[in-house]
Amino acid sequence: MTRSNARELAVHLVFELSFSDISADELLSEALKRPVFELIGQEEPLYAEFPNVAQRAYIEALVRGVYDYRVELDQYVSKYSIGWNISRLPRIVLAILRVCMYEILYMQDVPNASAINEAVEMTKHYEEQELAAFVNGILGSFVRSEPLPEPVAAPAADAFDLPEGEEG
Repeated sequence: MTRSNARELAVHLVFELSFSDISADELLSEALKRPVFELIGQEEPLYAEFPNVAQRAYIEALVRGVYDYRVELDQYVSKYSIGWNISRLPRIVLAILRVCMYEILYMQDVPNASAINEAVEMTKHYEEQELAAFVNGILGSFVRSEPLPEPVAAPAADAFDLPEGEEG
């Protein structure tokens, strides 16, 4: 599983959280199980591969982080989505924006440009091209205007892309 796929799974889970009152921990304990992936993977290729330990840790960090910081993240979305009320945004777009902004603010090993590019591409996959341009504009304004933490270099040897059960 690639980091892009893990990020998209995190977006799915953040999206799912927007429809319920359960906590991120409750959702993660139910969603990140091999039988769930086997069932959903029959129809959705994104779920065809069960995430390894590093991939699950990344997904969990994103989902928990977005859940814990959703008020702050939504304030940023509102601030930079000029002319749009956050309640008018499609929920999948809001989930994508939240995940990307969380990565930019709290996961300095993910380059901002990569996080933004992934968000734009994911938006194109789920929504109209115009919304992808809108997402790009929001995120571009966000990184240009906010005082952001300094990025750190990603570790040279990363167990992220290893299959389940293998270690780096």
